[in-house]
Amino acid sequence: MQPNRAELDERVQTLEIWASAELEHPVQAEPVATDAGFRRYFRFRTPARSVIAMDAPPEREGTTAFLRVGELLRDAGVHVPDILARDTERGFLLLTDLGERTWLEVLNDTNAEERFPRALDALLRMQTATREGVLPEYDDTLLRRELALFPDWYLRQHLQVDPDARLEQQLNRVFDLLVEHALTQGRVWVHRDFMPRNLMDSDPDPGVIDFQDAVLGPISYDPICLFKDAFISWPEERVTEWLHQYWSRARERALPVPADFESFHRDCDLMGAHRHLKVLGIFARLRYRDGKPRYLEDAPRFLAYLRTVIERREELAPLGAVLERVRATAPEAP
Repeated sequence: MQPNRAELDERVQTLEIWASAELEHPVQAEPVATDAGFRRYFRFRTPARSVIAMDAPPEREGTTAFLRVGELLRDAGVHVPDILARDTERGFLLLTDLGERTWLEVLNDTNAEERFPRALDALLRMQTATREGVLPEYDDTLLRRELALFPDWYLRQHLQVDPDARLEQQLNRVFDLLVEHALTQGRVWVHRDFMPRNLMDSDPDPGVIDFQDAVLGPISYDPICLFKDAFISWPEERVTEWLHQYWSRARERALPVPADFESFHRDCDLMGAHRHLKVLGIFARLRYRDGKPRYLEDAPRFLAYLRTVIERREELAPLGAVLERVRATAPEAP
């Protein structure tokens, strides 16, 4: 479907002119997707092929991290887009087109057992290629800044709950536990959004996108992100089986996972709790700051994830108490 030409902003028109010159063929932008940040993606079609253009305004996002991480993953054997042309001053990239369907569109109960091992292949390649000093650290500061999104945006902005001293104390106890535990885990390259929406149905499968925020951090982060997804949920017993598959394969590659699966499962539960709290805050921020309300529709999914691990891990009881107090204060909370 062609866009309404009158609705295209000046920046997209500039992108079209640049892409037409690079591709030596006049092209028009077909919007593909926006993400939770300020990047936008468009598809350009020529008689010979289609390509993807990234629009990453330098004053907002820029292309530096995408280019750097993409090169690292490509060298590791991960299927990521190749760079066809770049204008880093204006924040424009032309990329190979990895396909028109994400895994979120094609993944189902029937094919999940076949597909997830391929996702783990890509993840393990990335993790095995880890080198120190290349990517930013997933450090104490970043971990706590992410957790602060939950009270700042989900509680205060969305639920209109202003934590009192007791609630803040309970939250701080949970945050200290989650941060300290994350920092004790083995460290690898972490995609930070390794989930079906960022895996493309391609050849070879999967293609991996949206990797520019990668860091060096806890090894359990990406596996739990893959199986406790923002937009699709799986039965808990299947998640446990898939995590066991990952753990076994990671052990074979001498990656820094614990020697026993139960310890790794606990790592995933606590790391997952961190991510779920962060995502609730991000989704609320997207609605109230950025005018993107649809993400918050998936808040109940993350609250369900949290309740599952709270029931399984007694050390998360203070978090359960926080959620109960929030529910009592804001009865409309899911």
